[in-house]
Amino acid sequence: MEKKVIYLFCSAGMSTSLLVSKMKVQAEKYEVPVIIEAFPETLAAEKGAAADVVLLGPQIAYMLDEIKKVLPGKPVEVIDSVLYGKIDGLGVLKAAVAAIKKAAAQ
Repeated sequence: MEKKVIYLFCSAGMSTSLLVSKMKVQAEKYEVPVIIEAFPETLAAEKGAAADVVLLGPQIAYMLDEIKKVLPGKPVEVIDSVLYGKIDGLGVLKAAVAAIKKAAAQ
């Protein structure tokens, strides 16, 4: 599998950075070929186009429709707030990979 790109967006890009670190550790452990980065939501339109899946922090869930509009055809999902709260890198990584596979199957 070629490397897939997972971008996380939140209000400042700070709260998701710890989650990104945990996701990278799990991706390495399970040999999942991905590039994972976090950005502030203001860069969603600019950066999101390069991603295979765009994940939004629960605190910007209200922006889901707006971000889907600027990234047509791109899977955009809100991170499960329980996984986010637990900083569950593996859980969020699994959800991201599932979203990429689902989009590829459509």
